[in-house]
Amino acid sequence: MKFGTSLPEHMLTSSGVRPNEDGTYQLRKSVEISGDDPADYDCYLHHSSLKKPPSLTPQWTDGSLKKVKHSLFYIYSALNKDVSLPGIYEFTALGLLDDREIDYYNSKEQKKIPKQSWMMEKMQEDYWEKGTQSRKSKEQWFKVNVEILMQRMNHNLHVLQWRHGCEIDESNGEVKFLNGIDQYSYDGSDFLSFDNSHRVWVAPVQAAEPTKRKWDGVSILNQYTQGYLEKECVAWLTKFMEYGKETLRKHSPPDVHAFAKKSVQDSKKVSLTCLATGFYPKDVDLSVRKFGTSIPEHLITTSGIRPNDDGTYQLRKSVEINGDDPADYDCCLTHSSLTEPVTKKWGNYNCDW
Repeated sequence: MKFGTSLPEHMLTSSGVRPNEDGTYQLRKSVEISGDDPADYDCYLHHSSLKKPPSLTPQWTDGSLKKVKHSLFYIYSALNKDVSLPGIYEFTALGLLDDREIDYYNSKEQKKIPKQSWMMEKMQEDYWEKGTQSRKSKEQWFKVNVEILMQRMNHNLHVLQWRHGCEIDESNGEVKFLNGIDQYSYDGSDFLSFDNSHRVWVAPVQAAEPTKRKWDGVSILNQYTQGYLEKECVAWLTKFMEYGKETLRKHSPPDVHAFAKKSVQDSKKVSLTCLATGFYPKDVDLSVRKFGTSIPEHLITTSGIRPNDDGTYQLRKSVEINGDDPADYDCCLTHSSLTEPVTKKWGNYNCDW
């Protein structure tokens, strides 16, 4: 089953029911899926020897196929003028390694600084001096281009952002390039992005077309961008991972809670919530299940993965059910810090009315 729905038989390969040596039988069914498919899969079995509801096998957690992913991204943000708000600057830049801030720069201090102790210890002074000059140069570049976009799009106070970096898979101890991202947004909307596979820029809005044509016209620029994403970025990422391995490779297991509150939309229903918190790294699989089967995601309300103030993360998923629903509900979670899935049952006893 995929997200609790049976896959069509024509997609399956079946052994057919076969006899065992002891007079019992066996049946095997298989389906081919993408190795990075994020969907929830499980096996559903119904037999006359089993009580109702039908028994279910544990959810498939993709075992050894689970990718060990790491990422390095740099994010730049520029306003066209000072807004005179605390902590908001005309230009900021920060580096994120596996979602942890490793360096920072703003237009007021105008100095690139480390945000992790191991970055301060491992990186020499000239790295920070060169980084500061690079950030100052990008700050000026952003000022010029914010003005160009304001004229092109007839705006007077808005923000231009740039995000670039790479993701790798470190399964089995080998580094494999997964993805490279180089994208610009204007006022929070996609403006321009680099198609790394085809080595061209993609303009989702008409205002970005002049920039796309200009940059695509300089083939060496696109070659450099692809080379940076696939080679240079990966080299820095692996170097940083080695320098900060004691901190970055430390996994924090999640705490899992199941609770319910009265629905605000319907007094006869309750909102059943699964909460996972305190986990690191960020990637996690959390399912709300009924009788051991994952409830389809389109029925679920999710908070999305959010940061805690201690560097860990939390995720909340909820579903509305009838207050007198006799079904067995639980929360099932898999995470790289765990050797097996964690299941937390809801016992119908902790509703906050």
